[in-house]
Formats: sequence, structure tokens, C-alpha cells
Amino acid sequence: MSKVTLIGERLADVGSEFVYGGESEACAGCPYRDQCLNLTEGRRYRITGTRDSGTLECAVHAAGVTAVEVEPASILANVASNAAYAGSKAALEGPCPYTECPSHEFCEPAGADFETEHQITEVVGDPPHEHCMLDRDLTLVEFAPKPD
Repeated sequence: MSKVTLIGERLADVGSEFVYGGESEACAGCPYRDQCLNLTEGRRYRITGTRDSGTLECAVHAAGVTAVEVEPASILANVASNAAYAGSKAALEGPCPYTECPSHEFCEPAGADFETEHQITEVVGDPPHEHCMLDRDLTLVEFAPKPD
């Protein structure tokens, strides 16, 4: 189900995804707090629509904020191959120090944490790397969006 929130004008593109970071110190005293701070911190969202709301001043976003419709977004992630089955749950394998690896963004995906099991909706296939520097046997999957 869609939720209406405020986001930086420059970020308000349909199809864009972001991880909601929560309240900033600059939000104190803002008259739009209730419309802006209504998402779940740490959750990944996809912008599904924009509203013709105009631009409102914001202490966080230099170009101001505008209203958008968002939905929780799925997350692509690498999991242990022996746990990669559609419909099952799996956890991330753990942190990886190899930030230059083409799979790093899937081993440490934004919006997913290491302590939580996530529902797998689809097995995508082989990860983008040719060899895991930590000798992990990984498969790329899609985690279901977490409901709000």
C-alpha cells in the first residue's frame, strides 16, 4: 500500500529508491514533521508517484521538499547458496571488507541488516563477482519488501 511522504525535490523521481534514515537534528520545530517523518527508519522504499504539492522549505534539503507516494521496496542480496530457495527465509552472510568487489552492494545491501532473516521471493542467479574473496558460495536473490 502506498504512503504519502515528503522528500527532497531533487530526489523525487518515480522509480527511485532510498533507505529512510530517520529524523535529522535540523527537523526540530519543522511544521511538516508529521508528513515527513512517517516512514520506518532503515527501510528501503521506492517512489511510485508524485503529488502536485509544490515545494516546501526544508532545513535538510536545500531545494526544499515535495510530496511523493512510496511503497516498501524489495532488496537484491547475496545469500549462502544452500539457503537460496524462493519462499524460504535467509540471512545475509555478514560484513565484507572488499568494497571494490562487484558484489559488495549485494553482500551488504542498503535496507537489510545482518541479524534479520528475510523472505526470498525470487532466486535471481549467480552474483556479479567471479570469485568471492571470503570463499563464500553465494547466490543472488530478491528479498520481499518489509511491510510498514
